[in-house]
Amino acid sequence: MQVVKKYTEPELVQLLKQRSQNAYSYLYDNYSGALYAVIVNVVADNELANDVLQEVFIKIWKQIETYDESKGKLFTWMLNIARNASIDTLRSKSFNNNRQNKELTENDYSAAGVEQTVVDKIGLRKIVHQLKEEYRVLIELSYFQGFTQDEISRMIDVPLGTVKTRMRTALIQLRQIIS
Repeated sequence: MQVVKKYTEPELVQLLKQRSQNAYSYLYDNYSGALYAVIVNVVADNELANDVLQEVFIKIWKQIETYDESKGKLFTWMLNIARNASIDTLRSKSFNNNRQNKELTENDYSAAGVEQTVVDKIGLRKIVHQLKEEYRVLIELSYFQGFTQDEISRMIDVPLGTVKTRMRTALIQLRQIIS
């Protein structure tokens, strides 16, 4: 039986910055499921979500030096990379071309149920539903559906500055709930 090493966040970050293969394996083993759930919720295609997940871990590998622990937790930093990569994928020209040419299959109809189940298993939905309605809606639209703050502002007819302020407040409250 192999003993699995557990790292504190500062230890893990230090080892990642030193390019430790063991630390990256640990990172993938412990965080890929949660990041995948966020990605598949935005792109809604399991195969594409796997591709985006791989891109996300490559970005983490290349950009770990830019992580600043004073600005937030490692998971939050990785979550933002995953979310942004997912949104970039949706907006890419090749994705839109493939989507227009893709034939609808049963998998297209069942993928939503699978992604919902994955997100529910890691508890993100339950945590988000603890927020006030005005904050919950913003988190749902932004993190689970992939809309930008500008798009959300237009959708719910609220000034962009208000959306930004509420998003920040919502994220602070989520951090307090999780802690």
